[in-house]
Amino acid sequence: MATSTYPPPPPYYRLYKDYEQDPSSAPEPPPPIQGTYLLYGSSYTTDDVLPSLEDQGVRQLYPKDPNLDFKKELRSLNRELQLHILELADVLIERPSQYARRVEDISLIFKNLHHLLNSLRPHQARATLIHILELQIQRRKQAVEDIKRRREEAQRLLKEALGTLEGQ
Repeated sequence: MATSTYPPPPPYYRLYKDYEQDPSSAPEPPPPIQGTYLLYGSSYTTDDVLPSLEDQGVRQLYPKDPNLDFKKELRSLNRELQLHILELADVLIERPSQYARRVEDISLIFKNLHHLLNSLRPHQARATLIHILELQIQRRKQAVEDIKRRREEAQRLLKEALGTLEGQ
């Protein structure tokens, strides 16, 4: 009795039986998922929105201003983090049993810093894309200039060769 090591292919492979003769006979791919979907027991969404700190159950340490000065707030949180780390070192030396509150404060500051940095990601992505496109434009302009220079050089060589041939 012979048994196969591999399972048989899924039945939808038959949809592609005429693909080599007619590539357009293949079925269209499924449409992209919109909204929320379940994957491995967790719910995900296709909306690319950064959830607020309150939605995550974290207290926000910086103002909820639409015209927020990110640099100022990041510096402020960084200074606060440094202060809390020094306080943690002091607490660990003098009152080691009371370190948990300091660690929670530091964790809160880190979460706020992380959220602020993540809210800058779209700007970073746009700036990176602009930079890449500018580099591509610059390379293409250089390639066009190189082609023009080589064409002029080839025309000059052809004229010299024609002049040499006519001179003989």
